[in-house]
Amino acid sequence: MNSFNRPRHPIISLYGREGLAVRRVETVLLIFLISGLAISGWRQENAPAAEPHYTVAFFSNAPLNTDIFIADSNGSNPRPIVAHPDLDYNASFSRDGRWIIFTSHRAGSADIYRVHPDGSGLERLTDDPAFDDQAALSPDGTLLAFVSTRSGQADIWVLELATGALSNLTDHPAGDFRPAWSPDGAWIAFSSDRDSTKPKFSFTTMHSTEIYAMRRDGADLRRLTHLESFAGSPCWSPDGGRIAFYEGRLYREVKNPDNSVGLRPLPPFAVRSTAGISTIDVRTGERRAIASGQGGRWSPRWLSPERLGYVRGDSTGGIAFSDGASEAWGEFVCPDWSPDGRWMVFHREVDTLDPWPPVRARHSRDPRFKLVRTGVLPSYSPSGDRLACNSERLGRLHNSILIMNSDGSSRSVFFRDQKKNALGPVWSPAGDRIAFGLGTYFGDGSQVAHLAVINSDGTGLKMLTEGERNDGFPSWAPDGSRLVFRSGRSRARGLAIIDVETGQITPLTSGSHNDNFPVWSPLGDLIAFTSDRDGDYEIYTIRPDGADLKRLTRQPGNDAHCAWSPDGKWIAFSSARGGFKDEAPLSLPQWNPQPYGEVCVIRADGSDVRALTDDQYEDGAPTFVPTPGLRLKDDY
Repeated sequence: MNSFNRPRHPIISLYGREGLAVRRVETVLLIFLISGLAISGWRQENAPAAEPHYTVAFFSNAPLNTDIFIADSNGSNPRPIVAHPDLDYNASFSRDGRWIIFTSHRAGSADIYRVHPDGSGLERLTDDPAFDDQAALSPDGTLLAFVSTRSGQADIWVLELATGALSNLTDHPAGDFRPAWSPDGAWIAFSSDRDSTKPKFSFTTMHSTEIYAMRRDGADLRRLTHLESFAGSPCWSPDGGRIAFYEGRLYREVKNPDNSVGLRPLPPFAVRSTAGISTIDVRTGERRAIASGQGGRWSPRWLSPERLGYVRGDSTGGIAFSDGASEAWGEFVCPDWSPDGRWMVFHREVDTLDPWPPVRARHSRDPRFKLVRTGVLPSYSPSGDRLACNSERLGRLHNSILIMNSDGSSRSVFFRDQKKNALGPVWSPAGDRIAFGLGTYFGDGSQVAHLAVINSDGTGLKMLTEGERNDGFPSWAPDGSRLVFRSGRSRARGLAIIDVETGQITPLTSGSHNDNFPVWSPLGDLIAFTSDRDGDYEIYTIRPDGADLKRLTRQPGNDAHCAWSPDGKWIAFSSARGGFKDEAPLSLPQWNPQPYGEVCVIRADGSDVRALTDDQYEDGAPTFVPTPGLRLKDDY
């Protein structure tokens, strides 16, 4: 069932416009788009002037900056085109070679642009608060096929450039990706996870894609591959008879405790490392293997009837060719070649930020909620002038606790253990102490981790729990006397409350399900948390005495990592309800284990869900930045 109430007739007037004009970009500004309705099912309304505004900090696995490069056909002599401090990616040539089509976040949300190969004539082709990406011009240059989430999930859309008319060709609850035009312009091939089993490992959901084709109006849909693994990034041969794609394994064999052999899903970067290049006959289904090797091969493109270029993923990475021609080494993401074979375009990361993490403003789909990108599991001091977060890009790594000014300056290592992971720091309401988890996390439940508390000047470390248990993700009661936390003694994990001074622990929830990421309301009356007790991970609230359990979210896809607004009116959380927005093995950074998830907010009563982010990366673990003087919910 679809996660959203999608319109059956996708028209641009859904967003208050009758058409979509192609505009020339005279001046590119770093601005935030003020958006209206975002995604059908996620209400975006103009806020009454009397209601407060908020700032939400969160972690993202998105690259800090990527630029489009043009290079010689073998990848040598790369130089940037229309470089910009925000993300540019997924470039492709028009069939006549006059244009390069690409995605850019330079105006806020992801939209489609085009530019001449010499960098002149920049034009914006789409203008919508939704995610638009992976675009390809039809051979005659009149139609733009692209991926968009404006219907609530990643669908294939077509824009008529002359009139601005839009059509949703796939309109399916699953994700559809990477459209590619046949040479005669009659067909569009694409990848889709509509038949994926969406296997899960640990907290993460994986997907697989197969190759499909449809007519340019969306009719006569055909599934071309039946690999039950991963098949992606289709590309038509010059005569239209074959389609090249990459295919990779979705599972690896593991030995179970009883010595039987089972299958475990691979994370995206591991799928990519198994990938090879194949082609399939569009009429007969006959398949041929073209290239494989250590590190994987992906993103194929036809350069001639007998020659393909693609990305290779061994130790140095680079571009390779099916005829064994000279290769270039380095990072080449999603390359494409000009029709005459003289030029190649691609994107790569150009800002890796050392030291990590960033503290940067991010575009928000709702102007009431400003966004700040920070490190993993951020927490602010009560005055909002200091930020604590973890030091690494993933929570499962060996993390220290960093403290810095709220703008990212004057950062220092506040706490580090040589062997244990210090995870999820949270400031006390008085600002005099910081609680966190210390041990090993994200395992099978048998690892050991405990709660710790330390003075905000770095003195007085105190362990609050002990023994063979896995405790973590603490949250303070408003009076600072107690902590609610995730308590685990086996694979099932519940919530508990501990008195910080006496160490007395009171169980709050229990059962065979998993409850996690609790956060105490600033009013003290409710605790919000994540639970899979009903299947998917959803957001719930419960009173500190265990009464009045209430489920707030009800859409397919994990909802997790919740946080209360300073006035107790809103809960921010990360959600997978929008699904994947690209083929997972193509995600950046290359080690990203979970390339999906948006930051959302919901009112404390479970109404009015709003999406704040919309991209193909993992955005999550939000927290509200304190707003001193903001009235609490009961004051309204």
